[in-house]
Amino acid sequence: MPVPAAALTCLVRDRTRLGAPPHVPEVRLYLAEEVFGLWEQSGALPYWAFAWAGGLGLARHVLDHPAIVRGRIVLDVASGSGLVAIAAALAGAAQVTASDVDPVAVAAIALNAAANGVAVRVAGDVLDGCGEGAQVVLAGDVFYEAPMAARVRPFLERAAGRGADVLVGDPGRAYLPGTGLTRVAAYRVPVLAVLEDAGTKQVTVWRVGG
Repeated sequence: MPVPAAALTCLVRDRTRLGAPPHVPEVRLYLAEEVFGLWEQSGALPYWAFAWAGGLGLARHVLDHPAIVRGRIVLDVASGSGLVAIAAALAGAAQVTASDVDPVAVAAIALNAAANGVAVRVAGDVLDGCGEGAQVVLAGDVFYEAPMAARVRPFLERAAGRGADVLVGDPGRAYLPGTGLTRVAAYRVPVLAVLEDAGTKQVTVWRVGG
């Protein structure tokens, strides 16, 4: 039986604290302060409870270069906390949709958007399509495992093929494609050492399709 949305909202509030993630102090997010207890309680890694390296770098890039999204329709894929979607909204996007399949992430995105005073729509799984209607498609840290990469890469390529501007933020994950990407920028991003193998990560922002 599905958990009511109100209960999911309470879960996010109870397990996190509102604060500014590293590298993007303009944004406020409900973030977990302790990793493994929440992981054990939820039975899965709560991607929505942390600001991941690729998303931090991509959000920074969007905030520093608002013309990328200003006045445009934006889709953020595998949004997690909603960090990149919120950055796009703060940078002046006309409409922002955050896509995530985790119902707890949906609750977290709504809370985080409200905390930043921005409007972010939420969608479920969009990866069988091509991001129809979106002029800009953003994807932070989506190449962390093979099954996800196998779905998200063709989706991003289809979106780029129909004319969308597609940007990926990635800290060197194992399944990042070796072809079809053009380097746009790079950022040195502070991260949680317990989640990563170091205290900082080099994040590259890539354009899909050249």
